[in-house]
Amino acid sequence: MCPRPTGAQAGPTYTCAVTAIADHAPHALDAKRTLALARDVLAVEARAIAALGARLGESFVDAVRLVLACRGRVVVCGIGKSGHVGRKLAATLASTGTPAFFVHPVEASHGDLGMITADDVVIMLSNSGETDELVALAPHLRRSGAKLVALTGNEQSSLARGADVHLDAAVGSEACPLGLAPTASTTAALALGDALALALLDARGFSADDFARAHPGGALGRRLLTRVSDVMRTGADLPTVPASATLADAVVEMGGKGMGMTVVLSYDGRVAGIFTDGDLRRAVARGADFHATRVDAAMTVAPRSIEPGALAIECVERMEALPRVMQLVVVDADGRLAGALHMHDLFRARVL
Repeated sequence: MCPRPTGAQAGPTYTCAVTAIADHAPHALDAKRTLALARDVLAVEARAIAALGARLGESFVDAVRLVLACRGRVVVCGIGKSGHVGRKLAATLASTGTPAFFVHPVEASHGDLGMITADDVVIMLSNSGETDELVALAPHLRRSGAKLVALTGNEQSSLARGADVHLDAAVGSEACPLGLAPTASTTAALALGDALALALLDARGFSADDFARAHPGGALGRRLLTRVSDVMRTGADLPTVPASATLADAVVEMGGKGMGMTVVLSYDGRVAGIFTDGDLRRAVARGADFHATRVDAAMTVAPRSIEPGALAIECVERMEALPRVMQLVVVDADGRLAGALHMHDLFRARVL
């Protein structure tokens, strides 16, 4: 129940918030209408992005040049939905080789302006180009010596005219059926920001290794940074037998190390082959004498191998390219044994 209004609240104009919400409660869902609207939203936003590509010109190249010449940081400013897009742009720039951070324009007016120096480039996002907080901040930034890039939907706006470079992110209409909620305009700004970040990535020659160093955590970091040497088994955990060992010796070594194989070493310590579960089954089928037969007579010669410095994810690619291969021997440049790994080691390291 709604509380009864008292004092100044009493009167015919009072409306209970709960009642107001109830008045807008959804009716039975019309599935066809819902899907049609969703498809229309996607179509409007797709057209907005396509139009950006058609209009892209020299100003975009100028923006890339300006950021490449920057001796400081890229500072991104925006408010409301443009602020959310700006935070994402700053994060994308920073992770792809362009040092960047986000500053809220209101906080900048109350002290955070000191974070911005004459060596910086400031990217200001505003669909209208007339956002009060950004327009008020721009003269202070120019006096500090910072360069300005305006990303707006109005090339005649205050921000566009006052910037060193203007990036046109105008859209024909919003995808919102009411024409009110920022939708196509924020998608266009987001896409244009991504285009800028990736153009800079390419111009800097930013590599996969550089990307990995900026993403040390999580699954992406593990895939890009984990080396074979980080996950391979060595020392007492590594199953090995000399080439002169018997099949019985090899089976004991296999059973104690849990890799489903043992590496067979020649007299000089080089890898002669491996003895696997498959080799064991074939030896049993032949009726081999396990106490008299040497392991080098039943082993797999020239086993699949990888070097210690390779990315661990490359092990997965090599294993998947070959049927029933679950282990790899790790050898150095001289062909000497450095370690070995099983598919399970990659799972434990969360490379997969």
